[in-house]
Parts: sequence; C-alpha cells; structure tokens
Amino acid sequence: MSDDLALVQTVDFFAPIVDDPYAFGQIAAANALSDVYAMGGEPLTAMNIVGFPSGKLPIEVLTEILRGGQDKVHESGAFVVGGHSIIDEELKYGLSVTGRAHPSRILSNANAVAGDRLVLTKPIGTGLLATAEKNGAIGTAERDALYASMCKLNAEASRAALAVGARCATDITGFGLLGHASHIAAASGVTLRIEAERVPLLPGARDAWEHGMRTGGAERNESYLRPLVEWTGTPEALQALLIDPQTSGGLLVAVPADRTAEYLSRVPGAVEIGEVVARAPFGLVLA
Repeated sequence: MSDDLALVQTVDFFAPIVDDPYAFGQIAAANALSDVYAMGGEPLTAMNIVGFPSGKLPIEVLTEILRGGQDKVHESGAFVVGGHSIIDEELKYGLSVTGRAHPSRILSNANAVAGDRLVLTKPIGTGLLATAEKNGAIGTAERDALYASMCKLNAEASRAALAVGARCATDITGFGLLGHASHIAAASGVTLRIEAERVPLLPGARDAWEHGMRTGGAERNESYLRPLVEWTGTPEALQALLIDPQTSGGLLVAVPADRTAEYLSRVPGAVEIGEVVARAPFGLVLA
C-alpha cells in the first residue's frame, strides 16, 4: 500500500428515529458516513446492514429505506457494494463504510492543543426533536429543519478542516455535544471552554424540552458528564440540549486560531463556540 494512503472503516446502524422510510434511510446513511468524515477520510464503498420484521411491515418500507441510503451514499461519491439482512423483531438499518485518508492528515480527537478554537458545524437538538415528532408535537417547519440537518453530509466540513490545517475533530452523535467534547479533552490532555449560549440550536429544540420531551440517552449522558463539567450556572434547558443525544450531528473541530475565519467562511452554518485551553481541574468548562 502507498505511504500516502490509509483505509478507514466504520459501522453504524439503529432503529428508525423518524417516520418517513426514505428519510430514515438517508439519515442512517449520513450518520454512518460521518464517522469517515470525522477522521478526514473520503468514503469509497458501503455495505447495507438490515434487520427487518418480515410479516409486520410491507416490503415497500424496506425498499424506500434502501433507496434513501443508496442515494445518500451516491451523493458522497461512494458506492453500495452489497450488505446483509436478517429477520428481526425491530426494524434497523445502517452501513459499514470503507474510506481512504492520508496517513499524516487523519483527524483525531487526540490532537487538540491549547489555543485552538472550537467550531461546531451543525446545530444540536435532534434527539429532543425526534422525540417530539414521535409524539406529534412538532411543526412542519421544525420537522423540515430537523430532517435537513440530519440528512446533510459532513463532507464539506471535513475537507475544510484538512484545508486549514486542523488535526482534531469528532462527529457529534449519541453522547451529545458535551460527551464527544469530553472525549477530545481526555484524549488530548486539555480543557475545552465552551460558550454555551453560542451553541447553535435547531428550531424548536428548546421548546421541545420545555414542553416535557425527554430521552433515555440524555439521562445516561448526564450521569457520565456530571462530574466532568464545570457548569457555571448554565440554564437547565441549555444543559439538556448540550447533553442531548444526536443523530447525524455535525463535526466539532479544533481549528488553529489563525485559520478560524477561513474555516468559518468555507463551511456555511458553522459557529465558533469556544476554545481549547491548558488542562484544568475539569475537562469541560461552560462559560
């Protein structure tokens, strides 16, 4: 194998978080592809992973899920080359993805250094909003924004990170923004200072929490994060959003300070939310 080529591989699958089969296929595929982008890679091939409750759902549902996944894989420039399905009590779908990256330019959660600026490339709140949708408590505009965010590939954000010389990134998924940020802090031996009020939120996400929407994943995230974070009076609703489990969330990138403006100009919707500082008693500090 060439010295300037490395393979990166990942796998991810889950039960539906939205009702529309085609949209679910797109979201699940974007979520799986995101792991490759979080490493600075480019997807090459994908294999479908399916659990289908045969006899409980019409086969047309599976057809639409696979069509959505294939369309998203093709959008990434990769190809679906096969897969595997089983009969399962609960519908599940995802992908195993193989990509390529340059060995000396792989993004890692262990490469943040003091002075880097923290940039988040998508708004958060997908867990609470998906729960609201399942309860019929979401408006059309909020649902459309939710779907658009989860279907959006992290390709542009990943390529821009490499272009400006960033070496540290992670995608924001089930552990929530703070959970994945804590992994950067631990792996890099630094503290991440996050300006909570600057974190972008999906439309309706705060309202969903205030109207009683909750997720089991958030409870697990809170138990893990409570001793790791200096909360500094952050409002309860905002705390809930910062630990909200995300599906197909954006990238959290540690960008060199002198390249931050360039990165923001390259990635529409990206927001600077904090900075990396020398290791302190807490791995995460909310300002």
